Amino acid sequence: MSWFILIVSGVLEAVWATALGRSEGFTKLAPSLVFGAALLASMVGLAIAMRDIPTGTAYAVWVGIGATLTVGYAMATGDEAVSVPKLLLILGLVGCVVGLKLVTDAGH
Repeated sequence: MSWFILIVSGVLEAVWATALGRSEGFTKLAPSLVFGAALLASMVGLAIAMRDIPTGTAYAVWVGIGATLTVGYAMATGDEAVSVPKLLLILGLVGCVVGLKLVTDAGH
């Protein structure tokens, strides 16, 4: 269950990061509210997941999920350019996140 909570929290990290960018320095109400709610839920989920998952692994996976989804969404919406090197680096990041889960489960 902790891994599921961590994954959801990582998704919420991408939500708050994207909302933060769209809030234009907290001058737009709706994205600012989405930012606050997603940030709170993401942090609470991360804290809960860290009860069972080592801190370094949990944080790296959380950041990896959030970063991957944030840049993926930005590329999908045209806010960020798509390139082969970026896609390869994102795939590498995903591979590292999956690898951390696998070695943590094996050693835990």
